[in-house]
Amino acid sequence: MDKFLIDGPCKIKGKVLISGSKNASLPILAASLLFDKPVVIKNLPRVKDINTMINLLRSLGSKIILSKDKKSVKIYNKKGIKTFASYSLVKTMRGSILVLGPLVAKYHKSKTSLPGGCLIGARPVNYHLGALKKLGMNYKLKDGYILAKSKGKLKGTTIKFPKISVGATENTLMAACLAKGKTILKNCAIEPEIKDLTNFLNSAGAKIKWSGRTCKIEGVVSLNQTEYSVMADRIEAGTFCVASTLAQGSLEIKNLNPKIISTELALLKKAGAKIKTNQNKILIKGPKNIRPIRNIKTKEWPGIATDMQSQLMVLMCRASGKSSITENIFENRFLHVGELQRLGANIQIKKNKALIKGKTKFIGAELMSSDLRASVALVLAAIVSVGRSYINRIYHLDRGYEKIENKLKKIGVRIKRLK
Repeated sequence: MDKFLIDGPCKIKGKVLISGSKNASLPILAASLLFDKPVVIKNLPRVKDINTMINLLRSLGSKIILSKDKKSVKIYNKKGIKTFASYSLVKTMRGSILVLGPLVAKYHKSKTSLPGGCLIGARPVNYHLGALKKLGMNYKLKDGYILAKSKGKLKGTTIKFPKISVGATENTLMAACLAKGKTILKNCAIEPEIKDLTNFLNSAGAKIKWSGRTCKIEGVVSLNQTEYSVMADRIEAGTFCVASTLAQGSLEIKNLNPKIISTELALLKKAGAKIKTNQNKILIKGPKNIRPIRNIKTKEWPGIATDMQSQLMVLMCRASGKSSITENIFENRFLHVGELQRLGANIQIKKNKALIKGKTKFIGAELMSSDLRASVALVLAAIVSVGRSYINRIYHLDRGYEKIENKLKKIGVRIKRLK
């Protein structure tokens, strides 16, 4: 099993080209099941979760042609699409549940395994199932599978999500595109990745309009051929912004609209980072002394992203005083704390709140990854640690960060992948 060796501390400087968004690519790839005509999707990140989704679509019968650089795909759905999403593919990635809505909307049936993925809380699929049921999908759970079907076309209706859910919003939005009549979705998630999915579907003739957290979808008979480029990965961009702030770095972060991480940039400015932005890049310099931030709280967009929580915790460990982080999205998302403590961090957990004493001098150690974002937090900590660190189980990182060690080497990090 691969692991990283990092010799710290490292000075970082240079340019980083941000990859396409994993969290935008997955629903857009799933949405290709709604099409009869060819679809071209560009700017895909080369990460394991994308490969898993492509393999899942191929198992369902989609013909997929990858470009030489594997960042673009052309997808054809011929007659004979299967509707069985097996556990062997779904088990490694929660995003695979996103084929459920498109399959039932287009083919009126699906047998989809309950999903796997990171061990960061329950992430219940009941919000997906409840909303799709209101559109006319009947289902039962049997042997770890969702057995779903509908009597002909789904029918538009008004649905209010009991809790804001990114995945449930995406699944229901996709299904409603081919439903009969108008669907109104209330209390929706409005993350940039959902707006990217909307733009993709509208580029193919879908009729989706947004007003705050309300989405109105006028069902269409079919979707047209389209070509679409996926947005930049805001979590990767935010991670490198934290790296620069943490390590007194000087980075030029390119290929993204800075507005997609404006909340996180404002927080990093509070911590002392000097930041300049234009249409498609961020210039960020880290301070000599990181200022503590008393009460960081994760929240649905446009709040602080839960996927940035662990990276910000590393930053606050190095701040010049006490700070706290409250995790409001997922339970069980402090699994990285024990590993940071091995490096010397002084963190106390009280329910969903982490109390952090700053001025930590990290000392290199052997570490274990628990999930995708926790893994990258350990990498950040190792970059500013004194001595050598080993980070095990980096397959979590490979799920969501494209060749991160190559990008880190280019900006001055002494990192090796060990087999």
